[in-house]
Amino acid sequence: MGPVVYMISDRRRLGLHGEEALIRRIGLAARAGIHLIQIRERDMADEALFALVRQAVSAVRGTRARVLVNDRVDVALAAGAHGVHLRSDSVSGPRMRAIAPPGFLIGRSIHTREEVVALSTESGLDYVLFGTVFPTASKPDRAAAGAEVLGDVVNAARGLPVLAIGGVTITNARQLARTGCSGFAAIGQFLDGPEEDLAATATAALAAWENPR
Repeated sequence: MGPVVYMISDRRRLGLHGEEALIRRIGLAARAGIHLIQIRERDMADEALFALVRQAVSAVRGTRARVLVNDRVDVALAAGAHGVHLRSDSVSGPRMRAIAPPGFLIGRSIHTREEVVALSTESGLDYVLFGTVFPTASKPDRAAAGAEVLGDVVNAARGLPVLAIGGVTITNARQLARTGCSGFAAIGQFLDGPEEDLAATATAALAAWENPR
């Protein structure tokens, strides 16, 4: 099984018409083979967020891509999203699973090995997102853990899929692959370049993972 490639949204990176540009990129990402797309627009009002998620779900229709909403399970369920991504301090996986429909994806952010040890016996999660792995402008105040710590987290997870986030590039994706993690998430890697380069970026990421040496 190949890696999970995961795009996280930030419409503010895309200029004046950021929402329209984001939906276009979501469609391109889905057709390029990206698996998960998280709508992470925490400053949006409820109605606007609901509308954006509905558009994102429409944009991926007919592909294998799945749309997740950052922490807002109410919006995710109402808008027909495929899952929710929980903050590290959010509701527990079992509590979320109890109200989620069949097939609903549930992930959680973690930042330490101790967190994944505590969660690895917790039912209800489909994956955890660990970071920050490499230095990134998105979280300049957070120390980078590095690939070695990521490997420790993967080992401590006892089969719970671990995805990496933080400063991921095509070049260092090979380092991630060697840790045994299940994939990676990125914001800038998929949002900062020209739209026409997105498919090539996704393909290069997958190729880097398949040839990690």
